[in-house]
Amino acid sequence: MKVAIIGGGALGLAAAYHLCLKGHKPEVFEVAPFLGGQASTFEVGGGLLEKGYHHLFRSDTDIVDLIHQLGLGPKLHWIESKVGLFHDGRIWNFASPKDLLTFTPLSFIDRVRLGLVTLYLQKSKNWQRFESITALEWLQKRVGRRPYEVIWEPMLRGKFGRHCDKVSMAWLWGKIYLRVASRERIWEKEKLGYPMGSFGEIFDALDAEIKRMGGDVRLSTGVRRVIVEDDRAAGLEVQTRGSEPETRRYDAVIATTPSYVFTRLAPMLPQDYQQRLSNVTYLSAVLAILVLDRPLTEKYWLNIADRSIPFVGIIEQTNFVSPELYGGNHVVYLTNYPATDEPIYQMTPDELLEEYLPHLSRINPNFDRSWIVDYHHHKVDAAQPIIGVNYGQQIPDLRTPIPALYLANTTQIYPEDRGTNYSVKLGRKVAQLAMEDHGNR
Repeated sequence: MKVAIIGGGALGLAAAYHLCLKGHKPEVFEVAPFLGGQASTFEVGGGLLEKGYHHLFRSDTDIVDLIHQLGLGPKLHWIESKVGLFHDGRIWNFASPKDLLTFTPLSFIDRVRLGLVTLYLQKSKNWQRFESITALEWLQKRVGRRPYEVIWEPMLRGKFGRHCDKVSMAWLWGKIYLRVASRERIWEKEKLGYPMGSFGEIFDALDAEIKRMGGDVRLSTGVRRVIVEDDRAAGLEVQTRGSEPETRRYDAVIATTPSYVFTRLAPMLPQDYQQRLSNVTYLSAVLAILVLDRPLTEKYWLNIADRSIPFVGIIEQTNFVSPELYGGNHVVYLTNYPATDEPIYQMTPDELLEEYLPHLSRINPNFDRSWIVDYHHHKVDAAQPIIGVNYGQQIPDLRTPIPALYLANTTQIYPEDRGTNYSVKLGRKVAQLAMEDHGNR
């Protein structure tokens, strides 16, 4: 079977790899000149760094298995995470139940209540019970207004912006339930995984294996449209940068693009199906990456629970892995998830830096602009779909209404959150589905 795959991110490459293992011939088309999508990398200090911060949890078994299959297992290290919360002008430790008990901005009763509710969510396996209620409603009822405003609202607002009051409790359940698997014991700190050659090395290894097994991966090649003949997907019109468009025929087509891109590539889809895809609301990720000559904080992950600060999180990569990976430099992500019509998204890189810099002195009073060695700015569109109530009923099937045409993207990862692990899992699933359908035909 010849299969076209639109998109060279983790999902598309995982689908292609699985098809190759089963003896089929996938061809991956990626419009960018690089692989990895939202986990793609760039050079910092002689090493490779993800454009958007990435790590693995112990529960991320699909990508961990893949890493070992590719022979990269020895490079995967599990490291104790250092998590903090910036609230009321100071950084609080927030990596273990003990840290919660010493978090004095909440009363003792609120701390105990919050801890018990968190434990309940960690033990609850039936996520469907949380589908029909928002996180705001459920949490305010269970933990009270003050703990919600101090702890949970900043996280939800940071991830979903003005849509934070619409987010399903099922999404938050997934974040809590799955993260506990990154602790060997529930009262201990979590351990997170990172491939010491960067996630880019995983994608390069997938590229090499796909080609070795007879598939192909074509960079800088955009897909102009899906070709449908006799009411089924029959091929693609593609165009490599600098070349004329060409038509290529396939037995099946798998698209891993955002939903709104897919509707442009396949305008012949039924109107009701297109409307279902168009109803998805995405937020973008905007990342300011500072390369410093010294650490900014002692934390790897610092949640910002202060609405007057214009970024929602600080992820200090070199408090997680060694600065030696980046030439001895210290790497800090300042992150936001805005909609495309918000000022943070529309600012130029220099404007964003000037907006952010004054607030770094609130995080570390000693911070000085002279610490900055280099600065990078990245935007990732369609980074986070809005997960509303009863979201599971709105997810389109991997099979589209057109036979032999499939859609697999981050909107179909649920109740888990989007990420490389679940992209790998979904990629394998859609590849298996295409093979089964082809066999039945």
